[in-house]
Amino acid sequence: MTTATAPEAGGKRRALVVRGGWDGHVPVESTDRFIPYLEKNDFDVEISDTLDSYLDADLLESADLILQIWTMGEITKEQREGLDKAIRSGTGFAGWHGGIADAFRADLEYNFIVGGQFICHPHGFVDYDVEVVPEKADHPIVQGIDRFSVHTEQYYIHADPSNNVLATTTFPAHDNYPWIEGVTMPAIWTRTWGQGRVFVCTVGHKLDDLDTPEVRTIIERGLLWASR
Repeated sequence: MTTATAPEAGGKRRALVVRGGWDGHVPVESTDRFIPYLEKNDFDVEISDTLDSYLDADLLESADLILQIWTMGEITKEQREGLDKAIRSGTGFAGWHGGIADAFRADLEYNFIVGGQFICHPHGFVDYDVEVVPEKADHPIVQGIDRFSVHTEQYYIHADPSNNVLATTTFPAHDNYPWIEGVTMPAIWTRTWGQGRVFVCTVGHKLDDLDTPEVRTIIERGLLWASR
């Protein structure tokens, strides 16, 4: 990994892709799907397979966007503080599924930054709908999309009420948890952290989830929206 320098006026934006953690969420293959899109939109992209990237102040200062897909794992206090400082200073932070919403479970400050933490996917792989919140239909991330259907994990999360929820999903009953029937859960949200923007999409366990046209569009838009 090389250290980047700050861009000149009128230069390209910079994206840092930090990927690793649990292999089940295919961090390399999934992020590879979006790197060409970032490059097409005039980003220089740097890829890192170490959380020590969050210790590199020069690299973080030059990054307009951090795309993180790092499921579970542990982050040190110093690494998280570096990430925190970068986002507060205006670097965008974005990701999907467990790569952002189930990273570093033990670090409460990280969970505070993201605004939500995965708790369970009660039904495993299931058909379900994601519905755009009608009042948010004009948001640039979801504009023109009313709802879409997927067959994948449906994330039950603990969420920050200050999130700007763009889309939700509603749970059916479960034999072991019949009380969750009808519970509506955030599926796509944004938030601010200092001067930085955060984008989270809970859909994206497997590659064909990311190839769902609406999911791909929302993530692509979310990356651009979050970027400085």
